Amino acid sequence: MLDINRLRADTPGVEEIIHFNNAGASLMPEPVVDVVIEHLRLETRLGGYEAAARAVAELEGVYRSVARLINARAEEIAIVENATRAWDMAFYSLPLKSGDVVLTSTTEYAGNYIPYLQLQRQRGIEVRVIPNDPQGQVSLAALRQMLKDKHTALISLPLIATNGGPVQPVEAIGALARDAGVLFLLDACQGAGQVPIDVQKIGCHILTATSRKYLRGPRGVGFLYVENDLCQTLEPAFLDLHSASLLTPQTFEIRRDARRFENWECNVAAKLGFGAAVDYALAVGIEPMWARIQGLADYLRTGLQQVNGASNRDRGAVRSGIVSFTLDGHAPRQIQQHLAAEARRINVSMSSAGSTLLDMTERGLNAVVRASVHAYNTEAEIDLLLEALDRIARTRA
Repeated sequence: MLDINRLRADTPGVEEIIHFNNAGASLMPEPVVDVVIEHLRLETRLGGYEAAARAVAELEGVYRSVARLINARAEEIAIVENATRAWDMAFYSLPLKSGDVVLTSTTEYAGNYIPYLQLQRQRGIEVRVIPNDPQGQVSLAALRQMLKDKHTALISLPLIATNGGPVQPVEAIGALARDAGVLFLLDACQGAGQVPIDVQKIGCHILTATSRKYLRGPRGVGFLYVENDLCQTLEPAFLDLHSASLLTPQTFEIRRDARRFENWECNVAAKLGFGAAVDYALAVGIEPMWARIQGLADYLRTGLQQVNGASNRDRGAVRSGIVSFTLDGHAPRQIQQHLAAEARRINVSMSSAGSTLLDMTERGLNAVVRASVHAYNTEAEIDLLLEALDRIARTRA
């Protein structure tokens, strides 16, 4: 059972703000901050290279911790600057060619969809969107039909959309991909640290995620999982003396593990902090945190029903801790600003159509307010949010 008091005691930020922007960047727990600061102080005393050399064992431990988090092997993990770079390094290494079909979902993030269009223009690939079922998640029946096209080379989609979409049925999607011999790239940015993730059960070949969201780590770190057998066949778009070795003036050799997708220079303090964040999440327990996050999100959705003019915009048979909504007569950006100006600041974010264009266009939405809860949040904090929204609803736009 979760010790909520312990979680909050470890999170000094809760004394100053009410933070419902965990899908953007969570409040870091003190043990994570301590690791980052400790290494930065070591750098000031010893020098950057020398401090990193002293932390070799701890740095290796980061890979093992991430592997535990998703039930992978340490050699299948790369730690990179952010989840976008992790995703790009994997996607652009895939040998997609003219006529190949990439399947994605309506909930795809613009940052991933743009590269699809770039390769459509550069290489002649084709992008197709899997229709939704009545609950707003990927239609497995439609996907099964689309996989009959032998030109289909890749399924690529987010586990959870940035704007409160469903938790996609990824284990079923992975099984269909494996049966069809099609690669499956899963963007787990909003899932890692929130939802239990097991790449063996999901069956994805590639998975990417970030440190700063539900894992509660520092910014500027992300990770990439590449199944070992696939990893051996992929050549990254960029190489350096970390990802490869120069053998002769005319030859080089790419390293065999997933670190072929890394580069030599990195933020060592942030990397160690990320490892500490993963260890912290594992110690608390992903499953109990997921249960609490769902409970808090449902509590917020129920409360929104009592706010005049509020409309919950979430979809899916399984919903996450990201709660998206609109309020009649009030633009989402205005609501965000009003909440930030409360006597006790309330952090939410706004998700615009530009970030999930397919989904928002399909639903006729320009923007939504995004309130994303974490396990350290409380019902009392949600009540304060609902009271503030009720006050906003009673004012003229």
